[in-house]
Amino acid sequence: MVKISIHYTGDLHCNATHGPSGTTLATDAPVDNQGKGESFSPTDLVATALGTCMATVMGIYARNHQLDLAGMWIEVTKEMTTTAPRRIARLATQIWMPAIPAERRLALEHTAHTCPVHKSLHPDIEAPVQFHWA
Repeated sequence: MVKISIHYTGDLHCNATHGPSGTTLATDAPVDNQGKGESFSPTDLVATALGTCMATVMGIYARNHQLDLAGMWIEVTKEMTTTAPRRIARLATQIWMPAIPAERRLALEHTAHTCPVHKSLHPDIEAPVQFHWA
């Protein structure tokens, strides 16, 4: 169990503290939803969680199979609905991979698709993933 403590500081800003490490991050509402866009929005953190989760589980796979993923690059593009209710409509992920033996690529792709965040997304959220292999 991990506890995240969130303090609302006013003007649509929050500070979140990760219990085990004490690391903090700030959020703000996005410009298109009454905020100033001065930091990650809560839905930006969902996109961030997806990309970092994929990177982490692929990193675990790589470590266990003596592969080097240094230089891997991930971009997640978040799109919100344009009609009510406001929610994430699409999280499109692009992953640029370093040179990896061809026989390990399918396993790495499968690993990314089965990360806990990807598996936790609501089925109404489109979540395509595209790999670019060196």
